[in-house]
Amino acid sequence: MKDIYDGPILEIDVLSISFFTRLREIPAVMDFSVKVMPGEAVGLVGESGCGKSTVALGVMQDLGKNGRITGGTIKFKGRDLGQMSVEELRKIRGSEIAMIYQEPMASLNPAMKIGKQLMEVPMIHQGASEKEAYDRALQVVTDVKLPDPKRILDAYPHQLSGGQQQRIVIAMALMSEPALLILDEPTTALDVTVEASIVDLVKDLGRKYGTSMLFISHNLGLVLETCDRLCVMYSGEAVERGSIADVFDEMQHPYTQALFRSIPLPGADKNSRPLVAIPGNFPLPHERPPGCNFGPRCDYFEAGRCDQGTIRMRPVKGNDRHETRCLRFEEIDWNAPLAAAITKDKGMIGDVVLKMEDLKKYYEVSANALFGKSGETKVVKANETLSFEARESETLAIVGESGCGKSTFAKVLMGLETATAGQILLDNRNIESTPIERRDTKTIADVQMVFQNPFDTLNPSMTVGRQIIRALEIFGIGKTEADRRERMLQLLDLVKLPRAFADRMPRQLSGGQKQRVGIARAFAGDARIVVADEPVSALDVSVQAAVTDLLMEIQREKKTTLLFISHDLSIVRYLSDRVMVMYLGHVVELGTTDQVFSPPYHPYTEALLSAVPIADTRVKKKHIVLEGDIPSAMNPPPGCPFQTRCRWKSQVPGKLCETEVPPVRRMADGHQIKCHLSDAKFAEMEPVIEIAAE
Repeated sequence: MKDIYDGPILEIDVLSISFFTRLREIPAVMDFSVKVMPGEAVGLVGESGCGKSTVALGVMQDLGKNGRITGGTIKFKGRDLGQMSVEELRKIRGSEIAMIYQEPMASLNPAMKIGKQLMEVPMIHQGASEKEAYDRALQVVTDVKLPDPKRILDAYPHQLSGGQQQRIVIAMALMSEPALLILDEPTTALDVTVEASIVDLVKDLGRKYGTSMLFISHNLGLVLETCDRLCVMYSGEAVERGSIADVFDEMQHPYTQALFRSIPLPGADKNSRPLVAIPGNFPLPHERPPGCNFGPRCDYFEAGRCDQGTIRMRPVKGNDRHETRCLRFEEIDWNAPLAAAITKDKGMIGDVVLKMEDLKKYYEVSANALFGKSGETKVVKANETLSFEARESETLAIVGESGCGKSTFAKVLMGLETATAGQILLDNRNIESTPIERRDTKTIADVQMVFQNPFDTLNPSMTVGRQIIRALEIFGIGKTEADRRERMLQLLDLVKLPRAFADRMPRQLSGGQKQRVGIARAFAGDARIVVADEPVSALDVSVQAAVTDLLMEIQREKKTTLLFISHDLSIVRYLSDRVMVMYLGHVVELGTTDQVFSPPYHPYTEALLSAVPIADTRVKKKHIVLEGDIPSAMNPPPGCPFQTRCRWKSQVPGKLCETEVPPVRRMADGHQIKCHLSDAKFAEMEPVIEIAAE
């Protein structure tokens, strides 16, 4: 057993960290303090670039050759980490302080079996024998709920799914029972159902091993579910600290309030209660304003007061260790209703523009590439009998975990792939068998895509304006170069980017600005159908609100049909008119947003809704964690595709779920569910998400 320590496990006091370049010193963290007590989980939240990860690297004393702690202290169990020798730090890292990173493959050696990698930890840190190390590895792999632990220990990292890899990284971090576990966005790259099980796992293991945690995230819902206390960061400083209940329900800093107003909580509605994006941009580290860093973007800013001198953290009376970095917090009416946002008129949903009937997309894969006999081929069934229709001005959301076939169907629609069977009708014209190179210009202009990662879709060596003009040339829009330039400037206006950005290179733009350029390019040919594939998942919450709002505004103006592919059900609930839930190539549920978000549910939809982290202390959720991983599309289970993970399977008589693909059941008007459950069982279903009365 480790020695029991009852002071703060981690105590960061007025910490300042700078990075030094040839030109200047860049202060990344200033006057930052936080305490983590034994067994406590503290959340560190804020937008990209606010300094969260720099704090974590400071704790690990791993700031690289350009980073330096320029003030303050970081104490671990009362000892100053900055005063320790390299040897002392090496003993503490990995054994007493462990860190889990966002990208699991960065922490795993691809050429080494999982068992060997796990066994190294106790052998190096505790001098364990090979037999003891193997037994310990088997134990932690069982603890992190991986199936068939012995087989996992004998596998290489590439043979595991992303969720399984992340569990191995957590197992590795817990091998030596550290006193402090730092988690840096550990679930960002994972599906929402996998995220829910990982969060559950981290909480259970924290309790089991008595580990204290510093949980870095930009997802306020996750922090609510995992942490006891919270520290909100903005531009290198802590701006608010306190218990989860105090900060969520009695926030005392304008930035915290602005963050909450820009995320889609239950009750937000794109027409009557739109999200409020934070105005302006995040300041660069060497261009911070005088006084309060948040001043230029703050609704309560007072010139001559908020822009003077250094602003320190101040205690909030009556609350548990609640502090804020705001001069005016006692004067602000925090419960004042939001100034009435301009209520938007919902665009009239028009005629059907896109129709899919029994669409199938299969891929043939040579089996020897997958350890089979040479000459054999296997079929991957990416899409199975997909049927739906989308109308003018409608937003249809397509949700499901990775590997369910969402992006495959988008590729077939775009003409990047052709269908195996079934049909896609665009204005009653069949396009399922026409690859993109044989499509006419109008069809290409009509169906456009906005991608998940704005960085990958822009040419780094071409100005923003030139990239949009290039699209106009391809679509044959504008008689002259001058016409096209004018149209390009109008498109920048449409996506609310300054016209001066036409001459900028992509590297000079932030993530949200790049995504706007992607949207401008998609609308260059007056697209009628836009496939938005996770268009905001790579962006900060405040930027998400602005980009989502922009898509809605363009849709209202242009009557666009929006197919919104996402795994974030909060944003889906906020902006979609109808929702299609996919699992392993099948449409398992389809209906209006209200129908899909209230019972009766398909058992998979029920589990998806339970997995969504919601940043609202009033929300009570039914707790459903899916067991196991999504089966492979190369070897799907017989019968119902969901039967291997379904908690309702025992309610269906006989072996029906295991032998027959369920029929499509028509529920209320336009609501369909693909399931064997009886009407009586559907009637028994209770809401997954409920909001407690105030």
